[in-house]
Amino acid sequence: MIQFENVSKKFRTVTVLDKVTLNIQAGERIALVGFNGAGKTTLIRCLLGEYNHQGTILVKDQAARKQRQQILAHVGFVPQLPPPLKMPVGQLLQFAADLCHSQVERMRKIGERLGLDLDQLWNRPFVKLSGGQKQKILISIALGRDSQILIMDEPAANLDPEARRIFFSLLDECPKDTVMLISSHRLDEVAALVNRVVEMDRGQIVLDDKVADQVNLSHQLHCQIQFNRNEDAFAKALQTWQFSSDEQQLVWQGQIAGADRLRFLGMISRYAGLLAQVQLEEVQS
Repeated sequence: MIQFENVSKKFRTVTVLDKVTLNIQAGERIALVGFNGAGKTTLIRCLLGEYNHQGTILVKDQAARKQRQQILAHVGFVPQLPPPLKMPVGQLLQFAADLCHSQVERMRKIGERLGLDLDQLWNRPFVKLSGGQKQKILISIALGRDSQILIMDEPAANLDPEARRIFFSLLDECPKDTVMLISSHRLDEVAALVNRVVEMDRGQIVLDDKVADQVNLSHQLHCQIQFNRNEDAFAKALQTWQFSSDEQQLVWQGQIAGADRLRFLGMISRYAGLLAQVQLEEVQS
């Protein structure tokens, strides 16, 4: 599906990509991880045909740079930083739908599933939206079309827990042969989404591992937490996950997305000294 062969890129005298070779097959969900400056964004920009480079990048046997327009017709992209677009939300969705031969209504339905009130936002400039609203709009555009390749740069970073759960469900609904390339500087943020991990450092690939592909992204887990004493910071953290408690705020219950379990356990581990019991079980559909 996608081939990188000895891909190098310099900005003036600085080598950002150094002879990167990588093959990606249909159906692979790849976490592209590494510290800031490792080369992740530059690799993505080269794949999107934005930069000239040395070496070869082929997408479905087409050259990424020379045949960019044909390739982008099959790509859904969620950038890390939303573009500063001044056009109203409705106009942006219409423009995106026309550009990728999709339907506004399809994008609109995804946005509404993510929790957007699009009737209220329709005439508001995109640039005036909150970070979470912008992210949901960009996800709606990327998933509201027929994309054989999804490229996402920390796509869930600004989403609340419920929107994250719905986002994972939307990814789970994608055709099984869809390629997903998910960039992040933290593996724990994306580990449950992927079946392959590629780590970059100083412009090179230093790790390329297959991982267990057992997580159903749409599954939910019921969680019950009991702790020894009430702690305001812990209570506030659980409330952001839409958890509810008993009157003494010693027993909390709620549901989390299966794909978010590592992130959730990482959060509660900060309060390990308060925990008396934690129970997680899959919700039967």
